[in-house]
Amino acid sequence: MNCGEDIMVWSYWRAVIRYGHVGKGKEISVARYLVMPDYFMMVDVMTVINEMPGTKKRAMTSLRKIDYTEYLEGLRAEKENFFLQRLFEGKEAL
Repeated sequence: MNCGEDIMVWSYWRAVIRYGHVGKGKEISVARYLVMPDYFMMVDVMTVINEMPGTKKRAMTSLRKIDYTEYLEGLRAEKENFFLQRLFEGKEAL
């Protein structure tokens, strides 16, 4: 490790996102827990969310910054969410 190299600092976010592909004209809202570089502002996170696969137009319904502990608890809840299991079935990375 280079002594002059910057260490990446992270920020953690909880977003409620609207997903489609659950039937014609239907949707499901799911809480997602995201980790982004610390310099990301709310608008940057919104841009990432809108580019996520399976999301509806104007996908985000709420967004807030959280601490690391809440992020870890949220990740555990995501792994138990049946819709997310099906959405990411067979994919390497989330």
